[in-house]
Amino acid sequence: MVQAYILVQTEVGKAAEVARQISEIDGVVSAEDVTGPYDVIVKAESSNVDDLGKLVVARVQSVEGITRTLTCPVVHL
Repeated sequence: MVQAYILVQTEVGKAAEVARQISEIDGVVSAEDVTGPYDVIVKAESSNVDDLGKLVVARVQSVEGITRTLTCPVVHL
């Protein structure tokens, strides 16, 4: 299982709606509104890195109101 945090920047005033829509996507564990340089932080899981990439590019980035994402895969050292 591959896990990642996806940091999301949104258009002004769109964070709550973006988080709600993202939280409904299969593979998303949680999507929370936050303050700071990012507007939403998403925790996602996938069976492998390729599927994680597809989740981010095909599903998460297609949500209306997102301007930028940064994907941070979890590593276990």
